[in-house]
Amino acid sequence: MFNRRSMSRRPVLGLLGAGVLFLSGLGTAMTPGAASAEEMVAKLAFHWNLKHTSGKHARIFADTVNERAKGRLRIEVYPTGQLFGIREILGGVSSGAVQLGGIVGVVSFPPINKDFNIANFPGLFRDYQQQRDFFTNTAAGRGIWEKIEKKSNTMRVMFDPVGPILTMSSKRALTGVKAMEGLKARVIFQIERPLWKELKVSGVSLPTREVYTSLQTGMIDTINSVPEGLRAYSWWELLKYVQLPYQSYSDAYIMANATWFNGLPQDLQDLILEVGREVGDVATRSVMENADVILDEFKQRGGVVTVLDGAAKAEFDELMEEKIIPQVEDLIAPEVLEAAQEFVRQ
Repeated sequence: MFNRRSMSRRPVLGLLGAGVLFLSGLGTAMTPGAASAEEMVAKLAFHWNLKHTSGKHARIFADTVNERAKGRLRIEVYPTGQLFGIREILGGVSSGAVQLGGIVGVVSFPPINKDFNIANFPGLFRDYQQQRDFFTNTAAGRGIWEKIEKKSNTMRVMFDPVGPILTMSSKRALTGVKAMEGLKARVIFQIERPLWKELKVSGVSLPTREVYTSLQTGMIDTINSVPEGLRAYSWWELLKYVQLPYQSYSDAYIMANATWFNGLPQDLQDLILEVGREVGDVATRSVMENADVILDEFKQRGGVVTVLDGAAKAEFDELMEEKIIPQVEDLIAPEVLEAAQEFVRQ
């Protein structure tokens, strides 16, 4: 619903950029067929469809690994929740039911370590890099990440960000605190609950596949999500109002079952990580550009974008300081929040 920092808009360089086209050329389309005697087969599952930016990059990752593995490893792709939904996929990877999965961090990680909620704390991190640096370069952040990987028996092989988080509604223009009262929202992140409560917004938990129908029936009229959802799931047919600045930056990951990954020959491990770095860099560079493109198209379709500033934004900031922060101790350890706030001030 708000961000203490102003949003910077960068020049739009294209939907996915030339880098994606280049990487796409490295891979070949996967075709069903029996594995050769030496070929290992791994399953990559995720809830995104292949129109979604994260789904596209996950597919590029698999195709590029398959091309470079030269018949030694084949990754089969299962999109659109064919095997696991957004909330179940981490369990599928942890158990080894699938070897690889597309994981949305703020959905899957807080049940393992509540302090990962810091990644979705509104207005804290200015961009993806600063958020990732917190988890890499601070003791508090590294501790969170290491516990998650150890407890889930997983390891990250690629960043596949889903996009910046904003608030969207079918009900009315989101012009300030008062405009939120009485809305019916989808809840997906734990840290959303105190926000919605203080804004007098009712909430219901829904999987992604049920959002469109729930908007149609009026079960919900408001969601926090990424711009990509407007296009990939046709939500802009029903959602007509958007509020900026962005709240946070939702990161996602291709995670591997650690037991499976560590059992691979070293050169295949290196190959997977190399491709993950390359495709992940492309995904990260393009995600904000893609968000800008989608919001421009949203406006061309008649959508209304409200950018909070001045007194309206100050009212949200005051609500955050006085009402929300005191409620998040059950979701984020105070020392973790303090460490993150100190990190972003540096």
